[in-house]
Amino acid sequence: MLRCASCWLDLSQPVVMGVLNVTPDSFSDGGQFQRLDEAVRRALEMVEEGARIIDVGGESTRPGAEPVSEDEELRRVIPVIEALAPRIEVPISIDTSKPRVMAEAVNAGAQIINDVYALRAPGALETARETGAAVCLMHMKGEPRTMQLDPQYDDVVAEVTAFFAERVSACIEAGITSDRLVLDPGIGFGKQLQHNLALLAAIPALSVQRLPLLIGVSRKSMFGALLGRPVHERLAGALAVTVAAVLAGAKIVRTHDVRATVDAVKVAVALKNAGYGIPMSGDSGSGA
Repeated sequence: MLRCASCWLDLSQPVVMGVLNVTPDSFSDGGQFQRLDEAVRRALEMVEEGARIIDVGGESTRPGAEPVSEDEELRRVIPVIEALAPRIEVPISIDTSKPRVMAEAVNAGAQIINDVYALRAPGALETARETGAAVCLMHMKGEPRTMQLDPQYDDVVAEVTAFFAERVSACIEAGITSDRLVLDPGIGFGKQLQHNLALLAAIPALSVQRLPLLIGVSRKSMFGALLGRPVHERLAGALAVTVAAVLAGAKIVRTHDVRATVDAVKVAVALKNAGYGIPMSGDSGSGA
């Protein structure tokens, strides 16, 4: 169970987080949901499709993105959260790194903070503690404007795991209990294709203190590299990773394409519950 401000989110089975970007420049849906009525309509639609979290973002973190002011980010996200909070029963997540935005979003009805900087901004740890919200700690090498300029690692799995251990320790020391924490390896955030694949292959090893893992690969450039597909033709690749991630132990999958992802998660859960991947008794692994 994940403690989210005034509620608990059951993660005994994996859940889908629906992306709601109220920005003009997000990489795949920028400008689609800038009007309040459009944003609310899409959020309600995602809940109907099976999303168990709605993640509202007012600042693009795509590669090369320029930062926006605190006031502009608040102008974009607070009306949406205020409109949604009384209308949906699933938790609302605020995708931000700014302490003031965190505080005002939770005051408006958000119950999860999704931070690509993992509460490293000055005052973020203290603000998150005071809100009582759950927190998703994401790994990112560098910052959005520069993160994809030839990122290098000696051992990406070891470095991300060490980062998680440090951030979890910082949160606990600040008074944020472990039942409020989620970890995200940040696929595509300061990583080349081989780094993304290595992290996805290592999902079972990434969960520091057995905390739940969030995996977000929706429409990302790794599928452009692997498949040669443009942004809006990457769903099949993302669903393949979703099934693999759930089988490996991921508890939250973040996506723009909720209906199809919910279906993929249900299939993966059914396979896992049926024992998929568990060797049969007496199976030596050799062929007949």
